[in-house]
Amino acid sequence: MTTPRDLLIVSMDVPSGRPVERGDLSLVLAGAEVIDLLDAQALTLEGDGIVPGGRWTLPDRLLDEAASALVRDAPYESVEDWLWRRGRGLSDVYVAALEAEGGLTRERHRWLPVRTGRTALADSPARRRAAARWASGEPVLAALAAALGIGEGQGEDSPEIGDDSVVTVLAAVNDAVMELEAVRQRRSIEEAAYDNIWRGQ
Repeated sequence: MTTPRDLLIVSMDVPSGRPVERGDLSLVLAGAEVIDLLDAQALTLEGDGIVPGGRWTLPDRLLDEAASALVRDAPYESVEDWLWRRGRGLSDVYVAALEAEGGLTRERHRWLPVRTGRTALADSPARRRAAARWASGEPVLAALAAALGIGEGQGEDSPEIGDDSVVTVLAAVNDAVMELEAVRQRRSIEEAAYDNIWRGQ
């Protein structure tokens, strides 16, 4: 399993302090991909710039797609730019993959023998592995989940992340999620002001 897949399962399995927004999840999944690609030596960071490594096939299809999507010509892409470009709609891609692999099931209607649009995590080896990794307090997964409001404070006693490149990615992920939330709040204020104008007429 990969960090993005584990994160997706955790986001669906563990209660969070606030609803997990699809846009936030997409950004954090893109960050999780960078961390796994760092671990696979498919890329390195120079400052916050993503420098691709050699081309080879990675065992996970989605991670391999991520590696193929890296900008391979200088000037290289920053982590922030990667999050916004790669993250667009990424949560839907991972959900579809999980469902295709049998990790998600469509819930049945309570009274009729038909499937509803709601999905639920299946009891699968992938779910058990993700749960075990979460229960272990693994610091990278905990930090990524905290960006989504999941298990905030859980990792306080975990060992610190010693890899500067991973710390750089996590900082970029948190900044991107906060920026997206600021955009949402600004849009909400503008819509409320617009509604007030119409009500006042």
